[in-house]
Amino acid sequence: MEPGELVTSAPLAARLGIPSGPLFFPVTAFGPDGSVDLDTFRTHVRRGVEAGAAAVFACCGTGEFHALTPEEFEACARAAVEATDGRVPVVAGAGYGTALAVRYARLAEAAGADGLLAMPPYLVVAGQEGLLRHYREVAAATALPVIVYQRDNAVFTPETVVGLARTDGIIGLKDGLGDLDLMQRVVSAVRTEAPGDFLCFNGLPTAELTQLAYRALGVTLYSSAVFCFAPEIALAFHQALRTGDDTTVEKLLDGFYRPFVELRARGRGYAVALVKAGVRLRGLDVGEVRPPLHEPDEDHVKQLADVIERGYALLEETK
Repeated sequence: MEPGELVTSAPLAARLGIPSGPLFFPVTAFGPDGSVDLDTFRTHVRRGVEAGAAAVFACCGTGEFHALTPEEFEACARAAVEATDGRVPVVAGAGYGTALAVRYARLAEAAGADGLLAMPPYLVVAGQEGLLRHYREVAAATALPVIVYQRDNAVFTPETVVGLARTDGIIGLKDGLGDLDLMQRVVSAVRTEAPGDFLCFNGLPTAELTQLAYRALGVTLYSSAVFCFAPEIALAFHQALRTGDDTTVEKLLDGFYRPFVELRARGRGYAVALVKAGVRLRGLDVGEVRPPLHEPDEDHVKQLADVIERGYALLEETK
């Protein structure tokens, strides 16, 4: 599918299966008074779609789902749907306990979203039986297809993922854990016990850094927070991976992605806060992060600007 082309009526799994570009996880824009800035958010989403995003995952981790009220969430999901204007699918977050996750799922459906990213339940460490029941209830609450997010307190055995894959409405697993041994067993179990269109995503922060390893497992889909502030770099990396251009992949990994990840590791919450700072550095004032996250140190923002400049210089070298 070419950038800007309207999406078809095909199921979401089919539309996400072979993306034409990175999966875009936009930040949520806040104004000077801390309120949601829907106009700036629409601009951010629209620019991402025009730059070549294959899908928009709105109000998820990078979009500070945890910091949004239900009303703000619905407004942002609706704004993302408006900004994409049918060109790519919109997937919205849903989380907390089962009752609230169901509420967010229904709000996303009312806003016109095409699917859901189901976040881990709030705080509790549940057993596999309880986790499976939770996600099945979320999936049953709407007609929207669901991608389950594995990380923190929601870690699944291969058998549980097979159960998810066999559940009506659940179409995929986004892995934010990074246990490659587990993911290989998950991929193998789903392939042999629940064959079909079930999707697996690399959902680690700055997933590009680990995507070569995930591709070896057969996981070709990944999220891209870098696309928020450096879409040209994210697109070049995606294209290089897809075409087997190892030279470009290695140059961007060594000169941009690794330094960015090392900078990101210098502060808690930087997986969101540093991305948002990057968007501001590139000229779109999306505001600050909401508590309990905090803004990056001034020196770290200066280092981020240098990393971004180096990344774009590398792009020129690869032309």
